[in-house]
Amino acid sequence: MSRGYNFSAGPAALPEEVLFQAREEMLEWGTARASVMEISHRGRDFMALAAESEQDLRDLMAIPANYHVLFMQGGATQHFAQIPMNFARPDMVADYIVTGSWGEKAVREARPYVQPRISASSLDSNYTRIPPRSSWDLDPQAAYVHYTPNETIHGVEFREIPEVGTVPLIADMSSDILSRPLDVSKFALIYAGAQKNIGASGLVILIVRDDLLERCPQNIARIFNYAEHAANHSLLNTPNTYGWYLASLVFKWLKAQGGTEAMAEHNRIKAELLYSAIDNSGFYSNPVDAQARSWMNVPFFLPRPGLDGVFLEEADAANLLGLKGHKLLGGMRASIYNATNLAAVEVLVDFMRDFARRHG
Repeated sequence: MSRGYNFSAGPAALPEEVLFQAREEMLEWGTARASVMEISHRGRDFMALAAESEQDLRDLMAIPANYHVLFMQGGATQHFAQIPMNFARPDMVADYIVTGSWGEKAVREARPYVQPRISASSLDSNYTRIPPRSSWDLDPQAAYVHYTPNETIHGVEFREIPEVGTVPLIADMSSDILSRPLDVSKFALIYAGAQKNIGASGLVILIVRDDLLERCPQNIARIFNYAEHAANHSLLNTPNTYGWYLASLVFKWLKAQGGTEAMAEHNRIKAELLYSAIDNSGFYSNPVDAQARSWMNVPFFLPRPGLDGVFLEEADAANLLGLKGHKLLGGMRASIYNATNLAAVEVLVDFMRDFARRHG
């Protein structure tokens, strides 16, 4: 059976070149005479990989020197709690901008460690838009402002980095990191689960400004303390070595493609093709405000819910995978991260047009 066109929201498609290289190196990586999964994370070979992968990410994102890059275990959900644990106290307020389900979860997981305040929300539109900046109620004394630049479930994305004054800006970029150029200096902390645009699940990357690390308290366990991880170059405990290795291959692949500038053009073209097919079909619909539509996650709906099962069955037969919408919304969702190429989107669009012709 041939490899399918993968539109899964996460874990998501990886570049085939990366998968081929990982297969070739599975038993013997470099000169280690063993798999990368079998060698010490404190040994010379892995530490060299760690240093090189960090530099590659710094190059790709133009990360300033006053930021630490951490390769840690877990995913974004763990860090919804760990962020206020490190950078706030239970008696402090933190502002949250909520534009979808992941923003809601970030608020919920933060509650034991800080007083999260929903300073802006688009719940009233069922998360189909970005709340106007003029409507945000920000506290200038807040511990930080947290937002989710791209909501994978609702398919809503910020076009601009919000201006929040001197309060540290924190962003969960799990689903849009490395998809376009970014001014890292606008943020105090960027964090991202790896399983969408970086590599395999089980790894999370943090890009944290040095002054924020000074807030980390001494009264939490070292394993939860970001400053301890920074001081130990992400090797405080045994990391997800294979996930880190896969991320290192993806960074090399991204550089070979032309970096984030090339990715931005690649992703723009894919998204425009898919949204155009939806909007011009007279059959499919996408409810998201045109100025807030995600380049990464495209939810769409059929005119009759009874067609959903038929669509998914026929899509699977056509080798189109991972199109079922999230259970909160239903319908369909095509996730078109960096590793999903234009040819895959073209095949999907052709299928959608044929399906609409036959079932319209």
